[in-house]
This record gives sequence, structure tokens and C-alpha cells, in this order.
Amino acid sequence: MIKKIAIFSLLVVSSLFLFSFSSEKITVKGSDTMVILSQRWAEKFMSKNGGVTIQVTGGGSGTGISALINGTTDICNSSRPMKSSEVKKLKERFGTLGVEIPCAKDGVTVYINQNNPVKNLSVQQLKDIYTGKITNWKQVGGNDAKIILYSRENNSGTYVFFKDNVLGGSDYSPACQNLPGTSAVVNAVSKDANGIGYGGAAYGKGIRHLSVNGVEPNESNIKSGKYPLARNLFMYLKSKPTGSMKKFIDWVLSPEGQSVVKEVGYFPIN
Repeated sequence: MIKKIAIFSLLVVSSLFLFSFSSEKITVKGSDTMVILSQRWAEKFMSKNGGVTIQVTGGGSGTGISALINGTTDICNSSRPMKSSEVKKLKERFGTLGVEIPCAKDGVTVYINQNNPVKNLSVQQLKDIYTGKITNWKQVGGNDAKIILYSRENNSGTYVFFKDNVLGGSDYSPACQNLPGTSAVVNAVSKDANGIGYGGAAYGKGIRHLSVNGVEPNESNIKSGKYPLARNLFMYLKSKPTGSMKKFIDWVLSPEGQSVVKEVGYFPIN
């Protein structure tokens, strides 16, 4: 009896060893804007590829890029292009310039509370609001009320994109409340009648999306580039993908993978 139990235990251990040996893990880290999308991609891909485990975490584009440079993630999700200084660090560490893969299109949208009557702001007005020159909604056609600013943290690619493309590189107002993720910004604005925030187009419950320069952040305007804050979302790798990682990325860029982009609320790259 003891011998039979020992043989059975050996078979179980052997099976577990073979399972762990045959299972391949891919780590994805970075943009909070892309977390929901990337998790959905991972779930659907793993359901059809049992030997692959894909682990997705957020933390911000800057966090993901640092993890790529440090060698602690296989794929970095980023809502902004890598900076030349970051590419330089990657080359110093791994001897490669990395691989940039545009995988979806997005428009950084401006969120206001549903009860706010303002419909449109220009890029200049947004700059003046977020640098502290405009502080009351009545200055832009709204109610006589102080504007409450919500922003992302500085490790966010969306924070960097907004600073570069709206603020023109100027500093955010000290009155900005920096929040750790797009969901937190949406939640704050949904509860604050005088709040304003920004983030990915896929986030929209309980808030309204403003037009910018008179252009709505819809699919047609974002894909055509007519919307002034349209952008690509990226995956970054240390080097050209092979094996299961290549299979995953090829699937992400396929019609099936791009259909997930639309399901989540972003826009296909092709």
C-alpha cells in the first residue's frame, strides 16, 4: 500500500512538473489607460492557447517603460511614445533600440460632470484652465463656480501627453489633484459638479466628454486625426518577438484582436 501511494505521489509530482515546464508566462506592465483592454486581450488569447499565461498589471506608462528597461516585464504598455532618453537606456542595457508596436487608437478626452452646461473648450482654454489662468467656469460659458482640477500622476503617459499637447510643456497648476488612475479621475468628476479631468476615450460612466476645438472625440474624428488629442496606444518590447509572444502580438493586431479594441471602447489601429 505504501509503495502504491509513493508511486501515485511520484506521478502527481511528475505531472505538475511537466505542466509548469510546458506553460509559458508573458508579463505585461504599464499604462493604466490600457489595463482593461490588455486584460481582455489576455483573457481571450489564453482561452484559445492553454499553454500560455499572460499576467497584466498597470502602474502607468512610465512604470512600464522602467520595467522594460530593467528587464522585469516582457511587454510594456504605453499611452505615449518612448522618449529618446528611455530608448538610450534600453540600448545601454540590452544593446537594442526596442520594438514599437501601435496596437490601438485613442483620443485623450476631457471629462466634466453631467450637470455642467459647458459643451466645448478650445485647446487654449484647456491650457489656461490647467495652468491656473482660468479658474471659474463662467470664464468659459459655464456657471459661476470655481473649477476643480483633476489630473493623472506624473508617471502616467496620459499626463505626459496632455502636458506636451495641451499645456505646451508648461507646468500644471499647483491646484491640480493628481489621481492614480483614469478610473479615479472619472469617479472624482462624476461626483464633483465643478470638476474637470481627462483620460482615455473608453472611460465614460457618469461623466460627459467635451468637444475640443469644436470636434467631438468620436471614432471617425479620432481615427482620421481630426480630433486634436488623438493618439496611438503602444506595446514596447526589448527585441523582435518570437514564439508565444509573437503569436500573442500577431493575434492582437489581427481582426479578432482588433475587434476587442472596439468592445472595450477604443478604436482599431487599422
